[in-house]
Amino acid sequence: TKGFGFIEPENGGGDVFVHISAVERSTLGSIHEGQKLNYELERDQRSGKMSAGQLTAA
Repeated sequence: TKGFGFIEPENGGGDVFVHISAVERSTLGSIHEGQKLNYELERDQRSGKMSAGQLTAA
């Protein structure tokens, strides 16, 4: 595992970065390729970049 990945939004647009720490904070335990997720876009306080957070199963 790399510790990060990307979510392809269903409504189009660019892929959304997701870090392993967001998965660990969720109740999911782990995620796998092709899994449908709900998420909120969050801005990283240090880098200012957007990433997925508040992950839940869709």
